[in-house]
Amino acid sequence: MISVKKKRKNNNVPTGNLVIIASFLFFALIIGRGAYLALSTNIDGINIKEFSSSRTTRTDTLTATRGKIYDVNGETLAENVYSYTLIAYLDPDRTTNENNPQHVVDKEGTAQALSTVIDMSYEEILALLNKEGVYQTEFGKAGKSLNEIQKDKILALGLPGIDFIETQTRYYPNGNFLSYAIGYAKTDSSGEITGEMGIEKQYDDILSGTDGYVTYQKDRNGYKISGTDEIRVEAEDGDDVYLTVDSNIQLFVEQAIAESAKQYAFDGVNIMVADAETGAILASASYPSFDPNTRNDIVSYLDSNVSIGTEPGSTMKIYTYMAAMEAGKYNGNDTYLSGIYTAQDGTQIGDHDRAGWGVITYDYGFAQSSNVAVANLVTKYIDRATLGNYFKKLGFGSKTGIELPNEASGKISFQYETEVINASFGQGILTTPIQNIKALTAIANDGVLLQPYIVDKIVDGSTGEVTYQGERTELGQVASSSTVTKMKQLMHDVVDFGTGSIYAMEGYDLIAKTGTAQIASTDGSGYLTGEYDVIRGFAGIYPAENPKLIIYATMTRPQSKSARPLSMIIDQIIVNATQYYGIDTTVDDNEVVDPVVENLMPSFINQTINNATTTLTEMGVTPYVLGNGTKVVSQYPAEGTTITNKEKVFLVTNDDTTIAMPNITGWSLKEVKAFANLLKIPLTVTGNGYVTSQSIPEGTILNQDSMLTVTLEVKFQSSA
Repeated sequence: MISVKKKRKNNNVPTGNLVIIASFLFFALIIGRGAYLALSTNIDGINIKEFSSSRTTRTDTLTATRGKIYDVNGETLAENVYSYTLIAYLDPDRTTNENNPQHVVDKEGTAQALSTVIDMSYEEILALLNKEGVYQTEFGKAGKSLNEIQKDKILALGLPGIDFIETQTRYYPNGNFLSYAIGYAKTDSSGEITGEMGIEKQYDDILSGTDGYVTYQKDRNGYKISGTDEIRVEAEDGDDVYLTVDSNIQLFVEQAIAESAKQYAFDGVNIMVADAETGAILASASYPSFDPNTRNDIVSYLDSNVSIGTEPGSTMKIYTYMAAMEAGKYNGNDTYLSGIYTAQDGTQIGDHDRAGWGVITYDYGFAQSSNVAVANLVTKYIDRATLGNYFKKLGFGSKTGIELPNEASGKISFQYETEVINASFGQGILTTPIQNIKALTAIANDGVLLQPYIVDKIVDGSTGEVTYQGERTELGQVASSSTVTKMKQLMHDVVDFGTGSIYAMEGYDLIAKTGTAQIASTDGSGYLTGEYDVIRGFAGIYPAENPKLIIYATMTRPQSKSARPLSMIIDQIIVNATQYYGIDTTVDDNEVVDPVVENLMPSFINQTINNATTTLTEMGVTPYVLGNGTKVVSQYPAEGTTITNKEKVFLVTNDDTTIAMPNITGWSLKEVKAFANLLKIPLTVTGNGYVTSQSIPEGTILNQDSMLTVTLEVKFQSSA
């Protein structure tokens, strides 16, 4: 029997088919992935195009050179200098030609050579050069901020693998000079220079310029592949800024402050000097100042000449008087009772000498800086609105627009009677030095107010073209010629025989107004009451006719009861500027102008006349000896009083029976009063200014029945 086997049925796919299907799917996946990679911009959050480009191309910034800052004469005040960071390449792969190594080959020799140039030991340098697995190394602080000389010394060593990273830094060649006006610029970690104060900040955009760049193909070490193209956009250098400041005048100011600081103690000084004809700022100084190269000694980041308002004190009386004149309500010959003014609410406003000067004219009240004078003016002749509007017309309470950052507006706000009175003599309001400079331009320019400015011109850094030119800008007529003429006379009186007599120098036709302001407490509780808690002020124009300079100055907390710490500064500025500009100071062909010398008055009581006169003569003072005795029994001024060689000193002897009346023609009221009080002689005074006549003839022997009457007249001295 024949047997037949049944074939089993197989339901599985043959192995060959599986392989074909798997291969198809694999290749489909690869094609799909390839298409995805080719068409997609971002893969797993990474921009493929940028990633690829960054691995084969490099873009370097071409840094624009920051523009320079110059003074009006083209003297450099701020510029860029290059500094260098020392680096050493350690990767041997940088060298492709053994005859021209591009990495450090001799580490010991390199360390020894570098240790003679930078402030780092051989061992320290060698340790850095022996680092493993690094492409390059730096040398810490010792290898940073190297100058051109240090760089050249290192290059002269001819060391393979040594290179430098170049950095631009800002440099101020004059150091501590005009610091707050220039300001400073800092270099950050990326090498970018940014202005942070003063002109550097105000004009940061145009000084900075515009950086360029270069893009090129790079090798694996980041170097350009030879023969490949590059895209290059050149940097546009920053513009240069020329200031109106004259470095000579600035130097006069800063030297004068430094000289005063050697002799006196004070917390601070602010001085601005402007060209009287244009309003251009010639000098701007603040003490204490700082060196913008280091900034180690900076105590404030605000320029107090423009950014901080203070109470100006009695220099504001200039503008109170002008307000009354412009309102047609001023008569300088009208009289009032000086000493104390009582407001409607019972508040008493006192003169600095609360005993006053009796019944005096408003003209004389200005010379003596009488608070009661302006109190009467603003309550009897003009009102709050008239005063406030005139202050604002002169620019107080608003920014001047000076080309410096962070300018303050000040504050001109007063409502009640006592507030108005206080404002009339500069208390309870805030002004800045630059605002006072602006207001003074009206007096120097026959009533025309000028715009103060500190930028003379701006020059394009690429083409040399002048893109901006500063110039005299008139803001309008704010006072009549008659008001200006009268104001000049009153300011002349201040220096001639008033509170500013310490500023008088024979032959120098200076007109001015002085001020002494209280210092407000920081907690708003009132004013500080310390012996020296004041701000002395000075607002001056020189010369009176055809003015050249406007000077506004303040001194905070001078440790002296005299104005001499500030007046010696002004004196030096005036004398040096006079010589610099060639201003005529001729008084007489044979006359020699003596400088002001200040001393403290000793006590001569019970000393011999010979000893007292010898001592005073050595101090530059010629005393008036009253009587024929041999010893001093009384004196004027008192011991410890600050005196100058311009003041009169009286010595009364122990024989007062034969005191002869001197010729007192030309004496000031202060001097006549001192003489009469010392001898206990009744005194009657008419007029203001200097003595022109005396009732007791020269040479008359004085006795207990003597009575003295004098007539005074104002001397107005013109430089014409």
